[in-house]
Amino acid sequence: MTAASERVSGPEAARLLRLVTTASVATACLLIVVKFVAFLVTDSVSILSTLIDSLLDAAASIINLVAVRHALVPADREHRFGHGKAEPLAALGQAAFITGSAIFLMIEASQRFITPRSVEHGEIGIAVMVFSIAATLVLVALQRYVIRRTGSLAIQADSLHYVGDLLVNTAVIVALLVTLQFGWLYADPLIGVAIALYIVYNAKQIAAGALDMLMDRELPDEERQRIREVALAHASVIGLHDLRTRASGRQIFIQAHIEMDGELSLLQAHEIADEVEADLQKAFPDAEIILHQDPYGIEEDRAHFG
Repeated sequence: MTAASERVSGPEAARLLRLVTTASVATACLLIVVKFVAFLVTDSVSILSTLIDSLLDAAASIINLVAVRHALVPADREHRFGHGKAEPLAALGQAAFITGSAIFLMIEASQRFITPRSVEHGEIGIAVMVFSIAATLVLVALQRYVIRRTGSLAIQADSLHYVGDLLVNTAVIVALLVTLQFGWLYADPLIGVAIALYIVYNAKQIAAGALDMLMDRELPDEERQRIREVALAHASVIGLHDLRTRASGRQIFIQAHIEMDGELSLLQAHEIADEVEADLQKAFPDAEIILHQDPYGIEEDRAHFG
């Protein structure tokens, strides 16, 4: 997870998310054009693999663009907890797209093992891959910046397969060089299969993160510990239990019971809870926080995992 202290929220986060999703779609479309031309010239299955990947990138990035903008819509009467889960749903869609591209690529590469084909004009293919790497590096750098500032799962998923693209494009250059220098025709489909397996691995990583959010998995232990530290730093808070957390897109939800002196008045306990909530809000700007006040020392049924 992104360090909460580095994050921005509100209009600035929305601006960054809109910028990076638009840049992602534009980059994918540009790479589709140049790779399609390169495939027509070279007839390389490795370049075909990157073309397919870019087609899927474009589809996934468009889904991302729509989903992220939907996730930015504030909570309304029908969606009291906001629209943040549009992000993990988009990430699951990306995982499905990526897996489909890997299956298609494996089929194409297996046919080239049976009937190998020579690679034509490999130099052009190498030049296109170098251009693709440069364009993708710029996009990934922008995505990493936005991830640090917003913690967006959808952008993390998008960035993950673009990082995979960097490795894919490098592998294609290796395949083309081996074919050109040594005439080994199996290098092209062999690299294609390796790329397909890597794509499947990426899809698994993306899907796992999305499912964690959709299933309301707890925040990482270090963030839960940070919540405890902030709450217990208040002089009047003696203990904390039943801490529950979850994430929905960029927004996180924190619920906990804080324990205080039972002799405090209701007004005093309320004011202390407000102060603790304000401290937590500073540490976790995108959090919605609910605190329940308990008198210290009173036994009650508590969730053993809280």
